[in-house]
Amino acid sequence: MSITGWHVAVENTENLVDIGAQRAVFYENQVFFKVFELPLPSFNLNGMASNRAFEIAFVGLRPGPHSFTYHVGEEFFLEKGVDFSNPQVQITLHLEKNTGFLQLLFEIGGSLDISCDRCGNALTMELWDEFKTIVKLVDDPELMNQQEEDPDVLYISRTESHLNVENWLYEFTLLSIPMQRMCSPEKMGGPQCNQDVLNKLKEMEVRLQQQTKSNIWKDLDQFKNNQQTDN
Repeated sequence: MSITGWHVAVENTENLVDIGAQRAVFYENQVFFKVFELPLPSFNLNGMASNRAFEIAFVGLRPGPHSFTYHVGEEFFLEKGVDFSNPQVQITLHLEKNTGFLQLLFEIGGSLDISCDRCGNALTMELWDEFKTIVKLVDDPELMNQQEEDPDVLYISRTESHLNVENWLYEFTLLSIPMQRMCSPEKMGGPQCNQDVLNKLKEMEVRLQQQTKSNIWKDLDQFKNNQQTDN
């Protein structure tokens, strides 16, 4: 931990306690008060027992742009019932504080392992996407959220001082996974693929083509028979 004037850089969150919209830091038998955002940039979320690491105390931020970097891994997704493994995800949040609203831009990067839709083998997929959200401070957020049709707009109370981004980190990571979970065409059939499954798929494809051709000839024969009967 280092303290320079009013700047507080925290490495051990056990030294933090809530005091309203502030935080108090115990350091060398002294207490320092400061309104500052949590989590700090490049704060590692793995193994955190409290969701405090996902909160941003925006009330203490100056107007203008701010950036936060989150590294989320296996433990973050462990209890969320996902169908992938070994996530190594880095999310950069660009937050711009304006009068009465916040603009959020989430940039998703990293990789994770997931089952290939084609052969079922484990496949490492690279993630890259970005998502925008606007958070507006209003007097009646519950009513405004019910009436709002844009899913990228959220209303919170003017009395709020913290913004929890945990759900966005989770949801935007899932949305960053490509819908087609397969390797690129140039890598398809390579050593990373399940050759037995690919061979079975090839056999099924051949049988389907033969069946399709057979059905076409049957339809033509039926059409000819109908023509002769009419004549």
